[in-house]
Amino acid sequence: MGILNPRLVHQIFRGVWVALIIVIISLTFYYITPLVYPFICGWILALLLNPIVNFFHFKFKLPRWLAVTLSMLLFLGAMITAITLLVANIVVELGSLADTLQNQINRWAEQFNVFINSTTFQNWIERINRFFENNPKYQETVNNNLSSTAGSIADISKFIISYVFDTLRKLLTSLPNVATITIIVMLATFFISKDWYLLIKRYKGIFSETVVKTTQLIRIDLQKALFGYLKAQLILVSLTALTVIIGLLILRVDYAITIGLLTGLADLMPYLGTGAVMVPWIVYVFFAQGNIYLGIGLSVLYGAIVIARQIMEPKVLASSVGLDPLATLIAMFVGLKLFGLLGLIIGPVSLIVLSAFHRARIFHDIASYIRKGSITPE
Repeated sequence: MGILNPRLVHQIFRGVWVALIIVIISLTFYYITPLVYPFICGWILALLLNPIVNFFHFKFKLPRWLAVTLSMLLFLGAMITAITLLVANIVVELGSLADTLQNQINRWAEQFNVFINSTTFQNWIERINRFFENNPKYQETVNNNLSSTAGSIADISKFIISYVFDTLRKLLTSLPNVATITIIVMLATFFISKDWYLLIKRYKGIFSETVVKTTQLIRIDLQKALFGYLKAQLILVSLTALTVIIGLLILRVDYAITIGLLTGLADLMPYLGTGAVMVPWIVYVFFAQGNIYLGIGLSVLYGAIVIARQIMEPKVLASSVGLDPLATLIAMFVGLKLFGLLGLIIGPVSLIVLSAFHRARIFHDIASYIRKGSITPE
C-alpha cells in the first residue's frame, strides 16, 4: 500500500504545473508589456474605431484602407477640435484670472507698505531694538535662528526651482519620444484595423475552437466592462464638474466654467480628487481674503461633492460595469492598501478582469483540470 494516493499525487502535480504556467504568463506580461504597449494601444484604438470603419466599408462600399483612413481622420479631428476649444476657453479665463491675481497682489503690497509705515509697527521695532540693547545674548540667539531659517528657506527655494526646471526639462526632452510613440500607435492602429478580419481568421486557425470561444467570451466581457468603467469615470467626473460649475455660479464666483472643468479633471486624481483644488481655495478665502460668506459656500459645496462622490461611485460603477457595489468598494480599499493611490484604479480593474474570467469559466476549467486532468464540464 503506497504512502500517498496516486490520484492525489497527480492532482498536486497538475496544481504545481498550473501555478508555474500562471507565474510564467505573469512574468512574460510584466516584462513584455513595456516593449509592445504602443501596439496594445493601437489594438485598443482599432477596436474602438472598428464600428465606424465597418460603417464606411460596408455601407458606402469603400475599400478597407480608405474606411480606416477616414475613421482615423474623423477621430483625430474630433479630438483636436475638442482639445483646442477646451484649451482656448481655459487660456482666456486663465488670462483674466492672472490679471485678477496681479491686482490682488498689488493690493496686498499696498496694505503691507501701509502696515510697515504705521505707528504701531514702528513702536514694535523700537521696543524690539530696546530689548536687544538691554539683552545682547538674546540678540545673538535670534540672529542665529534667523540665519538658520533663511538658509532653510533658501534651500527650499532652490529645491522648488530645480524641481520645476527639472520637470520642464523632462517634459521637453520627452516630446520627441511622445511624438514617436504617437506615430507608432497611429500606424499600428491603421494596419491592425485594415487587416482586422484577416488577423482574426489567422488567430482562429492557430488555436483550438475551445480556446477561441473562451477568448472571445473574455474579450467581449472585458470590452463591455472596461468601457463601462471608463463610462462610469466619465459620468462621475462630469457630475463633479457640473456640480462645481452650478455651485460657483450660485455663489457668483468668476471663471466658474474654467474652475469647474479643472476641478472635474482633478477628480481623476486618486484619493486627493477635488480636495487638491477646493481645500487650498477654502483656506485662502477664509484666512487670506476673510470672505466668510464665500468660504462657507465653498465648504458646503466641497462637502456635497465628497458625499455625492462616495455615494454615487460604487453605484455608478456597479450599474456601468456590472459589479456588485460592495465588491467594488472592497476592491477599491484592497487596491488602496496594496498599491497606494493607484490602487483605487487597479482594484476595480482587477475585479473586472477576474469577473470576466469567472464568467468565462476559466477558474472552473482550471479546477476541473487539477481534479480530473481535463476541462470537460462536470
